[in-house]
Amino acid sequence: MNAGRFSLTVPVMHKTGNIFLIGPRACGKTSVGQALAKRLGRKFVDTDHAFAQAVGMDIASYVEANGWDAFRDEEAATLKREARPGGRVIGCGGGIVLREENRAVLARGMTLYLKAGVEELVRRLMADPLETQRPSLTGKSLADEVREVLKARAPLYEECADHVIEGASLAATVERAFKAVKTFSERF
Repeated sequence: MNAGRFSLTVPVMHKTGNIFLIGPRACGKTSVGQALAKRLGRKFVDTDHAFAQAVGMDIASYVEANGWDAFRDEEAATLKREARPGGRVIGCGGGIVLREENRAVLARGMTLYLKAGVEELVRRLMADPLETQRPSLTGKSLADEVREVLKARAPLYEECADHVIEGASLAATVERAFKAVKTFSERF
């Protein structure tokens, strides 16, 4: 975890501070984010949905037409737009941590990493594939892709995280996230 971020001279969490949820595809960012936002009385934003609305097409179609680099450029623009001050809970696309500029945006708020194991992620993706929102990143089998992508991104998720939440039901995850936000907020 990025304990060094606690030394900032400006409070990180305040009434207008954003809470970012990060992690791989199917880790629960949208479900947890919606429930957490409701509990906190905040608005929830999903960067993947905001992206699709901004460009007028789903992610898979955009990537097919424009390529991954163009997608990552527009994804970064979407994060910057949605991360303006406003005290929102923001569920971020799984690859948002790949760019340094995005990690700098995440550092402006509180970041929760929703951690899940490969087997659990594969189970969730098979149950709810959402191909238009979750296009294949590698063209490999689902289990191999999840394993490979998670191995590459897990250190970035950890680096960005103010708190890591893992291995629980939706209700328990939301409760853990709520307690993390409350504890984090009280420190400032």
